[in-house]
Amino acid sequence: MTANRSRRPSKTTERGGPHGYDGAKKLSGRKRHLLVDPLGLVVKALVHPADIQDRASAPRLLLTVADALPRLELIWADSAYVGPVQTWVWETLGWRLQIVERLGGRGQWLRADQEPPVRAPGFHLLPRRWVVERTFAWIGRNRRMSKDYEFLPATSEAWIYLSMIRLMLKRLAHEQVHPAFRYRRVA
Repeated sequence: MTANRSRRPSKTTERGGPHGYDGAKKLSGRKRHLLVDPLGLVVKALVHPADIQDRASAPRLLLTVADALPRLELIWADSAYVGPVQTWVWETLGWRLQIVERLGGRGQWLRADQEPPVRAPGFHLLPRRWVVERTFAWIGRNRRMSKDYEFLPATSEAWIYLSMIRLMLKRLAHEQVHPAFRYRRVA
């Protein structure tokens, strides 16, 4: 079994509650971490203030699902999880954490006499990274998930699960979504 793992910062409202500032994304709010299956369905969600590093939150998310997923072998993640977390996942859980990097590699410091690496312009489909990004898009279609309106991060996690339950139920019922309101035809 394989899984994707990624995070996305979300803005919070003036409602309050724990939130932080993510300097990389220049955003004050919370981060949403998702562990999804190969179809993009949420296995586990974690929401925390944005000032906590992604590498620090990975063990917290993965330890909660370790016993429930005995057949898990491989996790795809983005470059935010490069480093000691990869060895921790292998040594502690016995899973491989494969980093999917964009073409041209990560950002790096260069000396004054060095030339920057050549990056191909435009959009490039990265292997398996799109699965979790698509899940974020599915969750974002729910009005309540456009921002983090909740006071507690645990409530935000519950809304992620509710939005995925709603999505899966609609798919199981093969139901077309019809708006509750329709405009009358004027001749």
